[in-house]
Parts: sequence; C-alpha cells; structure tokens
Amino acid sequence: MFNILLVAGILLVIGILILMFRLSVLVDISRGKDDLKPGMSNKVNGMLLMVFLIGGLGWLIWYSWAEFDRYNLPLASKHGAETDQLFWITTAITGFVFILTNILLFYFSFRYQHKEGHRAKFFPHNDRLEIIWTVLPAIVLTILVAKGLIVWGDVMAKAPDDAEVIEVMGYQFAWEARYPGKDNAFGEYDYKLIDGANTFGLDLENDASYDDFSPLEIHIPKGKTVLFRIRARDVLHSVYLPHFRVKMDAVPGMQTVFKFEATKTTQEMRDELNNQEFNYEMACAEICGRGHFSMRKILVVDELEDYEKWKKAQRAWLKLNPDYLSKVPPNKKEAAMVKAGINKEDL
Repeated sequence: MFNILLVAGILLVIGILILMFRLSVLVDISRGKDDLKPGMSNKVNGMLLMVFLIGGLGWLIWYSWAEFDRYNLPLASKHGAETDQLFWITTAITGFVFILTNILLFYFSFRYQHKEGHRAKFFPHNDRLEIIWTVLPAIVLTILVAKGLIVWGDVMAKAPDDAEVIEVMGYQFAWEARYPGKDNAFGEYDYKLIDGANTFGLDLENDASYDDFSPLEIHIPKGKTVLFRIRARDVLHSVYLPHFRVKMDAVPGMQTVFKFEATKTTQEMRDELNNQEFNYEMACAEICGRGHFSMRKILVVDELEDYEKWKKAQRAWLKLNPDYLSKVPPNKKEAAMVKAGINKEDL
C-alpha cells in the first residue's frame, strides 16, 4: 500500500510540474511573446475541461440519486421537518448557483481558448452588472438567514415545564446519561469529585443525588419533549443524533441544551426500515482524540407508558455503588439508603 501511495505521489508531483510549465508558457504568450506557440496541447486541454465538466455533472447526478437514502436518513423528530425543509431550500439555491457558475467557467475556458490573431474584449466597469450580482445574492441570503433564525429560535426556545430532562456528558471516549430519580430533581455535582465510578462527580452531601441513576442505554419517550442538558468532562465533544436532526456541542466548563420531540419509537423505525437490528445511536460529531470513532451510545425511543415502566425499574447509582455511602454525611446516611433503595443486606 505504501509503494502505491509513493508512486501516486511521484506521478502527482510530475503532473503539477508539467502544468506549472504549461502555465508559464501561456503567461508568456499573453504578454505578447510571439515566438512561443501553444500548440495542440491548448485544444487538448480545452477538450479535457469539457470532458471533466460533463463527467463531473454526470457523476454528481448519479451519486445524488443512487445514494439518496444513505445520506438522507429517515426523520424521527418533530422539529426535524422544518430543519430538513430549510436544508433542502438552501441546497437547491446554492446548488443551482454552483452548477451554473461551474458550467460557465468550464465552457468559457473552452470557448475562449487562445487563438492566433484574436484579442479578448475588455470591460473596465459595468454598474448594472455590479448592482445585480451584489443586491440579488444579498436578498437571497437575507431571506435564508431570517428563515434559519426563526427555525433556530423555535428549536432553542424554553422547554415546557413537563419536559423530560436528561443530563448527557461526554468524555474520552464515551457518553454517560443521568436521570433524576423519583424526586424528579438532579443532585448537584462537582468536577473535583469525579473518579472512576463517580463519572458525573455527584455531590453526595446533596439529598437530590441519592436516587439519580445512570443507565447503560439512553431511553426517551415518544411524543413528549425531551431536554438534553449537555456537558463535557475533558475536551470538546458534540452530541449527534442524525435521525432526530440533533447536533449540539458539549463544551468543557459550561452547559449547553437541546430540546426535541421523538415521533417514532425504535420498533416503529425498525418496521419502517424492515430491519429488526436497527438502533438509534448517539455519536460524537467533534474529533476528540484517537478513540473518537468508538464514542457511541444506543438511544431507545419508547412509548410513554413503556418509558415510565423502564424508569421505575432502574436502580439508583448509589445503590449500584454502595461503597460511596461512606462519603454521605453520617446524619444523612439512613435517609440516603431509603431514597436509593439500599437495604442493609445489600451492604
């Protein structure tokens, strides 16, 4: 493999040197050195430009059609419809301009290639043209930005009071989730308390911490607003849920948020895709180190009734780590055991 790359690199360097030589010849011709002639290679390069244009456009159309289902994943969130609409409108406008300008660029390079005795026309200034290509893009971009701000404002608006709040934390190289227990309140945390088991740095002097739990899989309910409270323990990460059109950075030292509402359970998506092995995944969309590729976590969407049953079946983090009772103040230990569901037989 190394030898192939080495040969390819050498050929690339040779090609670049040849092109640089050809460019210097063309520059000399444009400066009026009549003793230099472009020869047949000028026409060959012009034809190759057209071949590249037609081939590139053909490949773009084929790929966009053949791989559409791979890059346009099924939608499973309420706000995602607006996000997708905004994306496709922006893609249509910018894509049209991109294709048009490249067609003109390649065609003009072919059509107006060097010819003996032919001199290009020179337009020093054109007010009308300047106004058109300044005002028109400005209007289009203003509309796109305004629409984007409206959608973003809806997505980032305050979550309803009954939203399901879940804390998500990223660290090299995994995700952890924390749910409030039966008291529906998160315990306080302190980064100084983080260790191998206490990944969230739970403050065990705080009463609300005793029934918080951290499952292996993230579960969320269908049809109810979910609010992710996102933070990072070490470096920059990014929560990415492609089917829900969710992406938000996890920043060390600060908390970010994102709310969304799932519209399809995991089983419904499996049935839609005819794939009973399918799972929603939360990935990291920010390169965060050598283990970045492995930073994934399963996310399960349940019907609301099933979700409530799942929550009741979860065991508090403190119950799974009873050794940390030694860090609970003596006057709160008994209450902590009751709240965490710890029996003396468990010790």
